[in-house]
Amino acid sequence: MTRRDEIRMTDAEIRAFLRAQKTIILSSIGPGGVPHPMPMWFVSDDDFVVSMATFRGTQKIANLQRDPRVSLLVESGREYAELKGVVIYGSAELSEDPDAIIATLKAASQKETTETDAAKRRAADAGMQKSASKRILIRVKPNRILSWDHSKLHGAY
Repeated sequence: MTRRDEIRMTDAEIRAFLRAQKTIILSSIGPGGVPHPMPMWFVSDDDFVVSMATFRGTQKIANLQRDPRVSLLVESGREYAELKGVVIYGSAELSEDPDAIIATLKAASQKETTETDAAKRRAADAGMQKSASKRILIRVKPNRILSWDHSKLHGAY
């Protein structure tokens, strides 16, 4: 067994890790082939499909329209023994479906939230409804997934 095998997460661990994180780094291919990494709020499903919504006129959307290949990175931990991460390689699909955009915005915004004020939630929902027509959904189906969890080394570096 290699060191890589020792730290690889199981599918269940990857799912749990993705559901616990709010921000993912979306790296698209910018003009001239230069990587364009951007933080995005996201949601993921049981098949590791990642969904995000953003404004239509952004550089990342122009990049994805030109070349849909992406890599996604979610990571956590400050000390070596705490480092965890998932990299997803795939192709982005864009959708203008307003219901899917709103559902993704709501689900992503509610991750890690303890918001209990109903009035604030209604205001946030109204803002999402209002801006949905200016947004586009990015959905990434994975071609390859890499993962690591250094806590599995139990302090052995």
